[in-house]
Order: sequence, then structure tokens, then C-alpha cells
Amino acid sequence: MSIRLYVGNLPKEPIDRQALHDIFSDIEGTISTKVIKDRKTGKCRGFAFVTVSNDEAADALIEKHNGQTFMESPLKIEKALPRAKKPEKEKEGNEGGTKETKTPTPSGKRNSGGKSKRGGSHSNNNDSIQPDPRWAAELSKLKEMLATQTTNS
Repeated sequence: MSIRLYVGNLPKEPIDRQALHDIFSDIEGTISTKVIKDRKTGKCRGFAFVTVSNDEAADALIEKHNGQTFMESPLKIEKALPRAKKPEKEKEGNEGGTKETKTPTPSGKRNSGGKSKRGGSHSNNNDSIQPDPRWAAELSKLKEMLATQTTNS
């Protein structure tokens, strides 16, 4: 099973992936190196990932190269943690079976796609669509205000 390692403290300038890969070539089982770059500038974001074939190779790489200088910066190498899963709070409002790819921003700005994926304001009263739990309190206040306006008129 391959092991992914985080390589941090890289300089924030253009880095040749092969140059970084060559540093780790003495460790048996080094599979790949991926330098994480800024999309706009193409410069390194300060970290990379190295994938090795097994735990022994990962431990050897960490032991030998952690703290080694690369482009005048001491490397920080550790086993990469898996990406954190979404908190349960965000999953609750998504029981209608639709897959949510982006979270709406509270500032009222639209997602980069231009259209909201949630479709929160429908004119029909379909009970299967639940409001986003983060906005449920505000929504109930608005409903009460609307109800009092219609009864007062």
C-alpha cells in the first residue's frame, strides 16, 4: 500500500519537480513527487507530496531527509493526513438526495458557477425540501413577519 508524505517549508518560487524528486531518489520505493503550485503564478505554494511504496520507505525517507536543506530551506517531512470530511452540521440539510458541491456564502455572493446549487426559494410548497439549517432561524422569522403583514392588511 502506498504512503503519501507531506513535504513542507518549500520556498515560494518556481520549483522543478524533478529536482525535488532527485533528492529522494536514494530511498528505495519512491514512486512520485507532486509540487503544489499557485494556479495564477505557477510558483510553489510552499509544500509538495511524495508518494512511496510502503511504511518502511516512508519512515526511512522521513528519518533521512526531514530537516535537510533544499533551496536554502530546511524541509519538514511527515506522513500526510487524509483530507478532513465535512462536519455533520453541513450534511444534515442535504437529505433530499441532491449532491451539494459548494457551500453558499453568507455574504450573499454567488458561487463561482454563477447559479446557486441549493435552489432555496421555490414558489411551490414541497415539504420534502428542507431549508439549510444554518438559515432556518432567519427563515422562520421572515415567515412570521410575512404572516403578520398579511393578517394586518
